[in-house]
Amino acid sequence: MRALPVRVDAVLVQALIAAALSFAHLQDLASAAGQHGWKAWAYPVSVDLLMVAAWRRLRSGEAKAAGWCWFLVALIASLGANVATAGLLDLHDVPPWLRILVAGWPAVAFLGGTLLAHGSPKPNPAPEPRPEPPSTAAAPELIATEAEPPSTAVELPATETESAPSPPTPVPPALVALARKVADEHRARTGTPIDTSTLRARLGVPMPLAEAIATQLN
Repeated sequence: MRALPVRVDAVLVQALIAAALSFAHLQDLASAAGQHGWKAWAYPVSVDLLMVAAWRRLRSGEAKAAGWCWFLVALIASLGANVATAGLLDLHDVPPWLRILVAGWPAVAFLGGTLLAHGSPKPNPAPEPRPEPPSTAAAPELIATEAEPPSTAVELPATETESAPSPPTPVPPALVALARKVADEHRARTGTPIDTSTLRARLGVPMPLAEAIATQLN
């Protein structure tokens, strides 16, 4: 099996070295403040975990005020331990106020981790409903009105249109001659002039044409 090549990242190596040094300074300070054994090793872990939890909250974009608050608390604890172990503080004679801070740190770290892990994010606001465009099937008359250009023709009044006489129906002369022959036969047989309905039935023509023929026969 071919081994995968290992890529050494200078930034990652530098971060690991800085984390190891900060871890050692916090452990030394906890031991000098009276926390021995596994408790001295747990202090740096709690500081680093609180800083990571606060950074994740900042990256998520939710409750940034709480994230910045606890990130600064963890940063001050880590930075204070690094400065205190640089020779500015006698680790063999730690002042009482520092012992109190180290002893109270587990409660502070627990409170911060709990608030960061179980903080309720802000509910996302419901999107506002967008106005729907008017339906084309709901108003066909409106669409037809908008699509058609306005008519410029002048409409005549209904009374003038209805009173205008209709043009006479043209009658072929041959049909008039046939109708006259039929009318003469009807008069000779019945002794009465032929009516329009009988003439239409004998000739098999529409009623308007039969009326025009009867007018010419008279």
